[in-house]
Amino acid sequence: MARNPGRRLALLDAAIDVLAREGARGLTFRAVDAQAGVPAGTASNYFANRDDLLTQAGSRITVRMTPAAEQIDTAMRPEPSRELVAELMKWLVRRVSQERTGYLAMLELRLEATRRPALQAELNRAVRGELERNIRFHLEAGLPGDADTVRALYLAMTGLLLEHLTLPGVLGEAELERVVEDLVRRTVPER
Repeated sequence: MARNPGRRLALLDAAIDVLAREGARGLTFRAVDAQAGVPAGTASNYFANRDDLLTQAGSRITVRMTPAAEQIDTAMRPEPSRELVAELMKWLVRRVSQERTGYLAMLELRLEATRRPALQAELNRAVRGELERNIRFHLEAGLPGDADTVRALYLAMTGLLLEHLTLPGVLGEAELERVVEDLVRRTVPER
């Protein structure tokens, strides 16, 4: 296997672009090479097989979608409250909208995972781990609600983001913000 980390990241980013645009069926080494602008056969030097490429693309999406620590610190400056949770959820919608390609690629990976047990196991591990980190973060930050509150927000926001990114005409931007605020109001207890 080739060991150039910069090229590996470029290939993974190209794979994410291909996944978002063409779906999992369109994700081939040839398509990744073309998207990355590298010679044919390059991706096959970096990934053992298509399953390896799919799994590593999923890990890369998680990295791309995770905000930097300083961004989190800035977002957490206000006093913990239901209003802060609403602002964090709106921030999530903005971040995912800006990383639309990554989120759509992850949706493709989730669908592909229904047919690939190894990919499903890896996504289960990664997504469960991220959910558990979010629960810990919420509780340690002193935000209102408990672990069940975070799980409910996670499920509601996942559905809302799916709707927003795949059928953007269903909710307009102003309505989207109102829905997020209402969702938080109905889910997160007052202090």
